[in-house]
Amino acid sequence: MGADDVVTREYTINLGKATHGVTFKKRAPRAVKAIKTFAQKMMKTSDVRVDVKLNKAVWSKGIRNVPKRIRVQISRRRNDNEDADEEMYSYVTVCEDVQKGDFKGLGTKVITE
Repeated sequence: MGADDVVTREYTINLGKATHGVTFKKRAPRAVKAIKTFAQKMMKTSDVRVDVKLNKAVWSKGIRNVPKRIRVQISRRRNDNEDADEEMYSYVTVCEDVQKGDFKGLGTKVITE
């Protein structure tokens, strides 16, 4: 499987690691940046787009109290824009089917469409 394939996967991201020791007023923005860098590493695309619902989930408890973990769905999609730098981009959205604090035993899951 090459990096040019269209694929969707579910991951659990530990935001506690990303925001540990970070100034309170920078925690939520740092968490969003951590999600973006995670998606870049996993999908090998530099263009990462964050869904509005994911942003709301990260900011749900305010700028200081970011959720410890978050379950995300990352899709590598083909870029329809003709003059884009890359032919693929990553789209990150939140998984709503996971209950709060119920991340045990959930590994990386490939979603087939």
